[in-house]
Amino acid sequence: MKPVLYSAVDDEITRYEIDLETATLARRESINVPSFVQYAWPHPSKRWLYVTTSNRGPGLKSDHNHVSAYRIDPQSGALTAHGDAVRLPHRATHMCVDPAGEYTLNAHNVPSPSVSVHRLNADGTIGAPVEQPAGLDWGIYPHQVRMTPSGRTTVVVDRGNSAHDGRPEDPGALRSFAFDAGRLSGKQVVAPNGGYGFGPRHVDFHPTQPWMYVADEKRSQLYLFRMPADRLEPQPAFTRDTLADRANVKPRQLAGTVHVHPNGRTVYVANRADYRVDREGTKVFGGGENSIAVFSIDPVSGEPVPVQHAQTHSYHVRTFALDPSGSMMVAASIKPMDVRDGASVVTVAAALSVFRVGGDGKLEFIRKYDVDTSGGRTQYWMGIVG
Repeated sequence: MKPVLYSAVDDEITRYEIDLETATLARRESINVPSFVQYAWPHPSKRWLYVTTSNRGPGLKSDHNHVSAYRIDPQSGALTAHGDAVRLPHRATHMCVDPAGEYTLNAHNVPSPSVSVHRLNADGTIGAPVEQPAGLDWGIYPHQVRMTPSGRTTVVVDRGNSAHDGRPEDPGALRSFAFDAGRLSGKQVVAPNGGYGFGPRHVDFHPTQPWMYVADEKRSQLYLFRMPADRLEPQPAFTRDTLADRANVKPRQLAGTVHVHPNGRTVYVANRADYRVDREGTKVFGGGENSIAVFSIDPVSGEPVPVQHAQTHSYHVRTFALDPSGSMMVAASIKPMDVRDGASVVTVAAALSVFRVGGDGKLEFIRKYDVDTSGGRTQYWMGIVG
């Protein structure tokens, strides 16, 4: 199967065919899923896609929460429902599949932090939940759950919460658990400075070295944590700013998704900004960085060295993905933004921004495709499977 891109706008997933030679996307069919897509993850075999959904949002109870399996057509990449949707206890902010393809894991934060695990049947359908031991400490606000490449350890990324409206800051942490036959046990907590000022959002792993790269949402920073034998060191080995201009930070400047290139020589982090100010009664973009920060990786130490800040030509990129060959990247922004253009105001649509990836890991912007998010909808997730 050639690589395909899936874009989720609320409860609709649209397939795009990818042409790597021309760096183009061709929009194809859309399917509807039980509710608003939160995240999705392909089975290691690339035969199935697992999708978490929730009716989250202003004025909604978030009481319609599921994980569903979809068969990926081996020729076209088209999705079809594969078995029944399975109800989840709460909204899942993130999900993944273990490297062996035997379990799905979902991270839940509100109203009760937890991780739920389901067995996967041999035919790819979702099986029974795996009961977890009582008393496991999932933290304050689990935002991501990942399996280490070994498949023996689960990392729960506990973002914490920034201080706001008179409420004090909730500290963040990285929490790891042993993983055996779907059950989590034990605990290691890494929280520099007690977790205060530490806001990890997403992590990704180097393909061959025991290195975990961590994007800090609160500080717009990238950390390298070494993880020998799947055990986190207590402090990051390296800390780097993700922003090009730290002195010009505006409100609502956040670090986001992090991905390591398949060849292990580059790591990428999304910088997101959607701060708005009033302009004659219209809320317009008030400044900030919307870019993909590019870091080369030292092959001996793992140190991330900044080499580029590639503009996304859109606002608030929540997800981005590389194709399996690592020759193309697509970044997905969530909503339109009104922007000052001289004396007028223009609306920049939510978009899929396409980049070529050079041999040195740097990005060359090629084009973007507007995505229809009319009616207050959100392009909340995007991924590439191939």
